[in-house]
Amino acid sequence: MSSQPTETHEQGTTLPDWLSIDSEAIDALCSVTPGDVTPATELTFARNVFVPLTTACRYTCTYCTYYDPPGQATLLTPEEIRSIVQTGAKTGCTEALFTFGDDPDDRYTEIHEQLSDWGFETIHDYLRHGCEIALEEGLLPHANPGDQTRAQMETVADVNASMGVMLETTADVQAHGGPRAKSPAQRLQTLRTAGELGVPFTTGILIGIGETWHDRAESLLAIAELADQYGHIQEVLVQPVVQNERWHGDSVSTETLRRAVAMARVALPASVSIQVPPNLAPIRSVLDCGVDDLGGVSPVTDDHINPEHAWPAVEELRSIADHGDATLTERLPVYDHYVTEEWLSDRIRSAIEADTPAGRRFQSILADGSL
Repeated sequence: MSSQPTETHEQGTTLPDWLSIDSEAIDALCSVTPGDVTPATELTFARNVFVPLTTACRYTCTYCTYYDPPGQATLLTPEEIRSIVQTGAKTGCTEALFTFGDDPDDRYTEIHEQLSDWGFETIHDYLRHGCEIALEEGLLPHANPGDQTRAQMETVADVNASMGVMLETTADVQAHGGPRAKSPAQRLQTLRTAGELGVPFTTGILIGIGETWHDRAESLLAIAELADQYGHIQEVLVQPVVQNERWHGDSVSTETLRRAVAMARVALPASVSIQVPPNLAPIRSVLDCGVDDLGGVSPVTDDHINPEHAWPAVEELRSIADHGDATLTERLPVYDHYVTEEWLSDRIRSAIEADTPAGRRFQSILADGSL
């Protein structure tokens, strides 16, 4: 459950009382420009396979094409999960990215009935089973189940190398509107819960959904505060919204994206990587703004969140890195400095350290991810 909000800032934003962001910090971050940061000398990426576990979602964000309404939503079978991850493992992937609509609400009767028929009480119980299949087939799970209670995250944390959820924005924007609108405070509480449980975590902001520069700065500072307190934020995406069949708003300009990326680099600890998805943004134009990661790129599956935007091949990633005078390095879904007893469960560390083809692949990437 989220904390009760007690502090309200301009632009219609409400923050939980355990955050301590002041207006001076927001104003200072809003003044940052790309000239205030130094370009990265190394760009990282991971090879993943998308596992779209369910398209059911309790929210109806107006920019999202991923969710399907009740009666049309799908749920992968265990056999389909195994087939997808087997293909990913055969093509050299290390990450099984479990994409997800937020915990389906009561409207999704067919989804809940299917889970019950398969012997699962909740979608998180089924997510755990999917992660176990991925581990059996030689991939490291990275799940994005959206807002989660502590109990839900505890159900799946030990079978994930890392997890994530996009904060998107701390603002109450119309794009989240409707009777089942996303709550920024609840999103922030999920990030906090991950910190309390010691889960290496990925999050990010979404640019162009109605937020202001004040909101962008506030969102980044909220993430930074959590990163400072718990040390669990491994990377932050700065992602522009893209036009699709449900979203016809204007795309953000390259200059807007450049400034937002620079703000992220200044706001966040140096240990936190900054990612701009190369299939959704003019990546070459923002390399000098603090980007040091190109995200998970799949040689096998579509970007199920943005299916109209194909992943670049590894050869294109090399070209991007060359353009930025940077080296290109492969990484695991969990960043190297989290591969310790403190951060990873015995189950995940055993998978990484195993004397198996998958384990040796993981160890090779940890030792030398250069291409």
